[in-house]
Amino acid sequence: MSLLFLFLFLFFIFLQPVFSLNQEGLYLYQFKLSVDDPDSSLSSWNNRDQTPCNWSGITCHDGTNTTTTTTVTQINLSNFNIAGPLPTSILCRLTNLATLILTNNSINETLPSGISLCTSLTHLDLSQNLLTGTLPETLPLLSNLRHLDLTANNFSGSIPISFGTFQKLEVVSLVYNLLESYIPASLGNITTLRTLNLSYNPFQPSRIPPEIGNLTNLEILWLSSCNLVGVIPESFGNLKKLSVLDLSMNNLEGSIPSSLALMTSLKQIELYNNSLSGELPSGMSNLTSLRLIDVAMNRIGGVIPDELCRLPLESLNLYENRFTGELPASIADSPNLYEFKIFTNLLSGELPENLGKNGPLIWFDVSNNSFSGKIPASLCERGALEELLMIHNSFSGDIPVSLGACRTLTRFRLGFNNLSGEVPVGLWGLPHVYLLELVDNSFSGSIANTIGGAGNLSLLTISNNKFSGAIPEEIGRLVNLQEFSAGNNQFNYSLPESIVNLSQLGILDLHNNKISGELPKGIPSLKKLNELNLASNEIGGKIPEKIGSMSVLNFLDLSSNRFSGNVPMSLQNLKLNQLNLSYNLLSGEIPPLMAKDMYRDSFIGNPGLCGDLKGLCDVGGEGKSANFVWLLRAIFIIAALVFVFGVIWFYFKYKNIKKARSIDKTKWTLMSFHKLGFGEDEVLNCLDEDNVIGSGSSGKVYKVVLRNGEAVAVKKIWGGVQMEMESGDTKKKQFQDNAFDAEVETLGKIRHKNIVKLWCCCTTRDCKLLVYEYMPNGSLGDLLHSNKGGLLDWPTRYKIALDSAEGLSYLHHDCVPPIVHRDVKSNNILLDEDFSAKVADFGLAKAVESNGRGTKSMSVIAGSCGYIAPEYAYTLRVNEKSDTYSFGVVILELVTGRKPVDPEFGEKDLVMWACNTLDQKGIDHVLDSRLDSFFKEEICKVLNIGLMCTSPLPINRPAMRRVVKMLQEVGPESQSKSSQKAGKLSPYYYDDGSDHGSVA
Repeated sequence: MSLLFLFLFLFFIFLQPVFSLNQEGLYLYQFKLSVDDPDSSLSSWNNRDQTPCNWSGITCHDGTNTTTTTTVTQINLSNFNIAGPLPTSILCRLTNLATLILTNNSINETLPSGISLCTSLTHLDLSQNLLTGTLPETLPLLSNLRHLDLTANNFSGSIPISFGTFQKLEVVSLVYNLLESYIPASLGNITTLRTLNLSYNPFQPSRIPPEIGNLTNLEILWLSSCNLVGVIPESFGNLKKLSVLDLSMNNLEGSIPSSLALMTSLKQIELYNNSLSGELPSGMSNLTSLRLIDVAMNRIGGVIPDELCRLPLESLNLYENRFTGELPASIADSPNLYEFKIFTNLLSGELPENLGKNGPLIWFDVSNNSFSGKIPASLCERGALEELLMIHNSFSGDIPVSLGACRTLTRFRLGFNNLSGEVPVGLWGLPHVYLLELVDNSFSGSIANTIGGAGNLSLLTISNNKFSGAIPEEIGRLVNLQEFSAGNNQFNYSLPESIVNLSQLGILDLHNNKISGELPKGIPSLKKLNELNLASNEIGGKIPEKIGSMSVLNFLDLSSNRFSGNVPMSLQNLKLNQLNLSYNLLSGEIPPLMAKDMYRDSFIGNPGLCGDLKGLCDVGGEGKSANFVWLLRAIFIIAALVFVFGVIWFYFKYKNIKKARSIDKTKWTLMSFHKLGFGEDEVLNCLDEDNVIGSGSSGKVYKVVLRNGEAVAVKKIWGGVQMEMESGDTKKKQFQDNAFDAEVETLGKIRHKNIVKLWCCCTTRDCKLLVYEYMPNGSLGDLLHSNKGGLLDWPTRYKIALDSAEGLSYLHHDCVPPIVHRDVKSNNILLDEDFSAKVADFGLAKAVESNGRGTKSMSVIAGSCGYIAPEYAYTLRVNEKSDTYSFGVVILELVTGRKPVDPEFGEKDLVMWACNTLDQKGIDHVLDSRLDSFFKEEICKVLNIGLMCTSPLPINRPAMRRVVKMLQEVGPESQSKSSQKAGKLSPYYYDDGSDHGSVA
């Protein structure tokens, strides 16, 4: 028996080390049990091991012998997909833990202040998680911490002033959080810092602390999109070790400080998208390490310094400024230059002859300047050029033959110049080019057969030139071609049969050429064709009957040709925005559904066509007799119905008049906000059901015509609970005093051309009236989403967007205190007789608190479905950026023609649908098919603005003042194109949204 006990004792003694986990392992096993691990990423963590040193993500070291692993020094669980709060009370028991990396997980709740007990930490990376709340003020107690990365969380509040007491911190990154307040000057005390990255946080408008200039060891300073204002501090000249300076996307002003030339270690300067002015500082020749400079989208002028062009630059972006003079010839000597973008300036003269000879140019854009002379033949000499954009200049001569051999090209735009001669044969067939634009030049010759090799070509626009000859059959090999625009040329012969192979073709525009023959029989098979313009040619034969099966076709112009036969009945199936079959040889009757005045000009000039339209021949005798009998019967029936309904109407009219007159007008109180030419009697006498023009959540709206002939709109809000019959259902409407008070308080003191005018208000105990200026064209939502939406062409929609933006900008930036509308939507944007837009319905408006934190949190979500900013749903706090989001949805409505919510979207809204459709199908599936493709480039720019406004992160949304500026930047170009179209009848080339003209 004693032997048995001795055996068992020895058995447990020897097995205990095998199955017992050391203390650090127990701590880590407890950590595993405290978090969610849906992917079993911690499956190797088990309690059967002696130590955790072989577990995934764990590194051990004893600090003296590298072969002995006894203590946990590093935990790296990046991308493990673990979730839950951070258990610092467990982790901080690992007394030798120096590195903790949990990036890209779902660690949530707050960062516990207990993290400061992990006193051995030197590297803390909790980036890309779901942490919320404020930054712990105790973090600087980590006296050994050198690396702190909390990027892409949801931290709010301010950066604690105590952060200035870090003793050894070298890297701090707080990018993409929700930090408010301002950048504390105390950060200038962390003299050990090498990297300071605070970008993309919604700080209050504030200046850059000059104390940042004390960080003499700083190598990287990234303060992009931090809502910075004022000037760049001169103290930055002390940052001798700084290699990267990024202050882009702020509101900085003034000139670039001359002390910049003292920062001799700079390799990268990014100051784009600010309001900087003046000239580039002198002494830039000292920056011998500089490789990238981007000061685009500012107001910087003067000449481009020669000393800048002599630096070993790799990327030079000076676009959208006010630079003048000629381009220094020294830029051609730069051996590393691969990106050169100086578009939209005031530059002139000729380009350096050797440009591209010494440097591997990849992206080259000098568009929208006044350059002249020839195109340098050496642009692709290093064989790397991908994008060549030179539109809107005065270049002359021919295209260098060398560019025809540049097989790396992907985008090639030479439109709107004075170029001539024949296009190099090789250029037509470059295999990677997807955009080839030569519009508005004087090119001659024909399209070479080599075009069959351009397998990636999507957009071919060569309108307004002198091209001639036949369109080659090889064009049918371009399976990716989406647009072929070659109007206003001299092409002849018939269309190639192979053109029916272009299954992706959306636009075919060959108007004003000399094309003859007949239409290829397979034209109706082009199911994606949206625009077919063959006007002013010599094409004959019949119009294909199956043309009505082209479901997306909305622009069809076959005028001034030699088409004969009948007009296909199937045309009635199409939803055409424009139809023109005039001046052909068509005969027979027009389709019945097209016998409308709106199509009158579509059929003139066809002597054989008959139909019930003035100017077309009459239908024969028997038909006339039958029609006359039917007409008499119809008149009798209509007269009887009119009589019956007239009696009924008179009865109810009499009751309403009697009811209106029974109101005791002496009990009404009138409060006016403008000088009035009418009294309350005129308004009260017209409040009957015949004058109702709308009904909302708070009351009905009436149109009241005054004695002087002018009209006003009157909103009537009843007190108590009102019972009303609507669509067969009984609704209860509760009177809302706060909506009335907000409307009166807001509109009573506002004077702006894009805010609806409130004339006066009338009140009694049970009823309140708001009297507004009358807007004849109603609301944008009602007009845009009705069958009259096609009446809103793009110039009108653009004007509505700009007017509305200016109204909201006034509320946000010019009212004291600022006003948040809280219910911006298309139905609250009203249109006058000239389609000028005015923002209306201020029943939910709130003033912004003076502390800049927005309005107080609301108890419920207010606003309209589809327009509510995502952060509002969980914070219930609104500010100006909430209105910006709603306005972005309105822009998407104008661009797409779709409602903010639609059963077609499923669980998505318009914003999600637009983003997904852009990614999966492209721009053509997003834009409203009723819009003229002539304006497509401008529409794409406005779409970009709408997408910026609807960014999920409020910090990424521009302020409304910036939105107005961006929309205005689109405007002059839009007017310019309109005049071009009127004068030349030539479609302006549009881009895919990724061009330099893009706003975003």
